[in-house]
Amino acid sequence: MTSDDLLARHRAVLPSWMPLYYAEPLELVAGSGRRVTDAAGRTYLDFFGGVLTTMIGHDIPEIREAVERQLRSGLVHTSTLYLIRRQVELAEKIARLSGIPDARVFFTNSGTEANEAALLAATNHRRSHQILAVRNSYHGRSYATMGVTGNSGWSASALNPLQVAWLHSGERLRGLLARLDAADRVDAAVEDLREVLATQTAGDVACLIAEPVQGVGGFVHGPDGLFAAWKKVLDEHGILLISDEVQTGWGRTGEHFWGYQAHGVTPDLLTFAKGIGNGFALAGVVGRADVLESVPAISFSTFGGNPVSTAAGNAVLDYLLDHDLQANAARVGAILGDGLRAATAGLDQVAEVRGKGLMLAVEFVHPGTVEPDAALTTRVFEACRAGGLLVGKGGLYGNVIRMGPPLTLTEDEAREGLAIMVEAIRTSIGA
Repeated sequence: MTSDDLLARHRAVLPSWMPLYYAEPLELVAGSGRRVTDAAGRTYLDFFGGVLTTMIGHDIPEIREAVERQLRSGLVHTSTLYLIRRQVELAEKIARLSGIPDARVFFTNSGTEANEAALLAATNHRRSHQILAVRNSYHGRSYATMGVTGNSGWSASALNPLQVAWLHSGERLRGLLARLDAADRVDAAVEDLREVLATQTAGDVACLIAEPVQGVGGFVHGPDGLFAAWKKVLDEHGILLISDEVQTGWGRTGEHFWGYQAHGVTPDLLTFAKGIGNGFALAGVVGRADVLESVPAISFSTFGGNPVSTAAGNAVLDYLLDHDLQANAARVGAILGDGLRAATAGLDQVAEVRGKGLMLAVEFVHPGTVEPDAALTTRVFEACRAGGLLVGKGGLYGNVIRMGPPLTLTEDEAREGLAIMVEAIRTSIGA
């Protein structure tokens, strides 16, 4: 069977709004460490990790063995109506690591479901369906999470079960706050929050949901301390803070274990997903007991926190902590980030190299402007693949290359990927 056969079959049975990367889509058939192999036998360095999901890498023995032990027991599912030892063990670890006092954990299958659960708890706790969200954000593809997604390209429905008021993001290239320096942007963001509360809400707002670094939005982030400044105002009104850590959690930013920690504040709820399962479906919300216990009726997730996924999750988290992958993300991420900044410093088409740790992005614009150049971004994207490197795309205007390699990335692999990326940029620009 050829790749063309599979592509035709894909198009015949799957919806057109499910995008495929590349002019000639890839079928990946094998993986090891930080590398994947396609159906034609070509191997690539993986700098996107299944959208920041294969956080430890591919075919890691410790994770494989943990899953195989569970499979050998014959039990892959029991439902949460029964005790699940691995689920309890993982919840204990996450509650301890969350930084949230007297924490409770509810497991789901995806980040979308985790954010839905957080919104469920917050709206019940506050008895309000009013939500604060951030422009350029992404929180999922379900009805309510699309409603709090501030990126029109990912808001597939104009209908919304929530009443949402929008705050300015940490955008540093465009918009009103981009005209200010970092300290002034925080002050302006607080003024914006106060004005939104006074003019767009009835006062009894349930929560603010925000990403410490906006993932789909192109790894845009506000100044450190922004969440703390927001929360000071939120606390005056009893409004909860939800930190969406689906992409920023588990040490990916290098400097902290959770993205919220860069802001010197503790959220009431945080959501997690992606990397904790390293490819197995595992996500959830962790928050203060009094908030999570606000759900008034019976509820559970059929597959959330099942024996197989939590066996994987425990192995992932143990490996992450035992090998101090947060420190590796900081060290290896600096090689990538500093290298990209140095290599693109004189290129007018590169507006910004940004991000933290192993969560890095390059934004492309037309020379001398901040007008997005999505066509150039696509050329760089395809050139990376041709050079043997898989990366992601994103940003509000589709003009951002995103990189979220496994946290086990080595220094040599970082330099290899950096060289491919720099060559792809220069070739695409014609420099």
